Amino acid sequence: MERRTRGASLQGKKRILFAFALIAVAMVLLLFRTAWIQVVKAEEYTDKAKDQQTSDIPVEAKRGAIYDRNGKELATSATCYTLWVRPAQIRENYKTDEKRQELASALAVILEFDSGDIIHAFESESVLVRLANYLEKEQATQIRDMEVYGLELSEDTKRFYPMGDFASILLGSVNDDGVGRSGIELQYNEYLSGIAGRAVMDTDISGNQLSFGQDKYYEAEDGLNVTLTIDEVLQHYLQDAIQKGYQDTGAERVFAVAMDPKTAEVLAMAVTPSFDPNEPTKPSDAAELEVFSELSLEEQSAYLSRMWRNPLISDVYEPGSTMKLITSSSSLEEGIVTPQTGFYCSGVYELYGVEMYDAEHHVHGQESLIQAVGNSCNPVHIQLALMLGAERFLSYIEKYGLTEPTGIDLPGESGSLVGNLDTIGPVELANMGFGQGLAITPLQLATAVCAIANDGVLMKPHCVSALTDKDGNAVVEYKPEVVRKVISHDTAAEMMDIMYQQVENYGGRKAQIEGYKIGGKTGTSSKVGDDGTYGDQTDTSFIAVAPIDDPQIVVLVICSSPQTTYYADLTAIPIARDFLVKALPYMGLAPADTGEGSDEDYAYVPDVTGYSYQDAAAILAEYGLKYEVTPELTSDEKKDKSFTFEVVDQYPKAGSKIDKDEKVYLYRE
Repeated sequence: MERRTRGASLQGKKRILFAFALIAVAMVLLLFRTAWIQVVKAEEYTDKAKDQQTSDIPVEAKRGAIYDRNGKELATSATCYTLWVRPAQIRENYKTDEKRQELASALAVILEFDSGDIIHAFESESVLVRLANYLEKEQATQIRDMEVYGLELSEDTKRFYPMGDFASILLGSVNDDGVGRSGIELQYNEYLSGIAGRAVMDTDISGNQLSFGQDKYYEAEDGLNVTLTIDEVLQHYLQDAIQKGYQDTGAERVFAVAMDPKTAEVLAMAVTPSFDPNEPTKPSDAAELEVFSELSLEEQSAYLSRMWRNPLISDVYEPGSTMKLITSSSSLEEGIVTPQTGFYCSGVYELYGVEMYDAEHHVHGQESLIQAVGNSCNPVHIQLALMLGAERFLSYIEKYGLTEPTGIDLPGESGSLVGNLDTIGPVELANMGFGQGLAITPLQLATAVCAIANDGVLMKPHCVSALTDKDGNAVVEYKPEVVRKVISHDTAAEMMDIMYQQVENYGGRKAQIEGYKIGGKTGTSSKVGDDGTYGDQTDTSFIAVAPIDDPQIVVLVICSSPQTTYYADLTAIPIARDFLVKALPYMGLAPADTGEGSDEDYAYVPDVTGYSYQDAAAILAEYGLKYEVTPELTSDEKKDKSFTFEVVDQYPKAGSKIDKDEKVYLYRE
């Protein structure tokens, strides 16, 4: 009996020791687990706890507006809404798949989404998921009326461009997150975007706000407004002119820039075909849109990159005969020639066995420098380049700013392709003298000619004049900036006369405008193909200065690969003239002899702002005026005879006297 008792006691002790060992091991494991949670994974679990216990929703800052030089709003931010989902709360309140599917289907109708994408958001393990952004007020109201626990709406802003594709290559656009993608929107994104705020609330595990919680609201800091140097009216004139030229010439692209030569401020900048920054991922032209829709995804991506690219600052081209202004002014400045220095042109210049011809092998015979520029004579400008020599010629190319980017306040500016003393031989130098064998950006050329028109002083081009706060107070002002003196007053004056003679008596005659003294220079250059050789395609261009006796504006027009003809006087000059005919009177530059014609050719614009579309159209018809709706009517809206809208703005303004061939632009929301 005693042995049994002792055996039982021993077995009990073993069981106790085994149990104790198990408890000890469990305690050690628990200790390690606790240490793992509280030490190793402390930061991760702390963050999870914060996520479960707080609602932290970003409050978007209002993006600054963009204005023209006269305060006309070109880009603004409209109020919209962002829809957020708390998946855990949705799953708790809508426990079955059928109920969640029913909710997703209802939301899909409002959001115009696929219900499957919404279900996917409901199943997310994230605490908070952004389901949709840029919702209209009507959509937000419909969602609120559903009274769904687990859905939250926050006020947001959406970028809006009230004039559609107006100045889009300059303004640029923003991406879906409201970040600048191109143009001014990208260059000044840091100032425009502002600083986002936050709304932080204490919540329970399901995301419900606690009545005793400590809520915090960090107010967003709105972005600064940007005031441009461009003039809305001049921009309209330039866009209209290049659009007409694009249709008339069948060019691949037409682009132009107008500048104030005294300040190098960009007054207008336009490219066609263009895009509407409200819908920047497709071309605004209907024909181009049809072509775009047939492209592969890779081809569409390349198309969009090219469409957003600003050829005036990002692409280089061989300037052709417009470069002769640089060659001749450099020769005058060096005292090698005078405007009356005589030359002889036989139509060809032979150099080291290479024959270089004048355009169409013209033989100009005896001519002065004035006549050589007027005739756009290649052999004479070859001689001028050789007389200067590579070192001096390159020094003037550098002084004119053609060897480096201009520094304009726009993104994506390219440098030029100009050889150096080690690579430029006599033949290369001769080619450069008449504008071939080097490649520059259109803006570089326009800036250089501005220097000639500005008494020989080169200015740094810019298109932003100020940054202002929401009250209109200037935070930063950008003043005109002198780069350097390039040529003397006398040389600049001689060049102004040479450019005037070119328009008055030679190849630029089609640019003449009654009552105004216009100066300019045409240019035609062969384009280099993909194989690196010159092909049949050309760039035709014209650069104009007006008025020549007191330059107020310089405009450069380039037609890329025109199909009708390669003559600049039939492609680029008409575009520049169409622009200047309207621009000069608008700028307050009265013609010496008005030559306005009869009053029947003109009309005073009536006030149609605030009227319905139909009423505005009827009023304009009574005045014999054409009109255009911006943004453009869709095909469905054009077919719907009952469709209407309120005219929120118009251009030109009421009371303006315009030619009946001009259009009145009607703006809608």
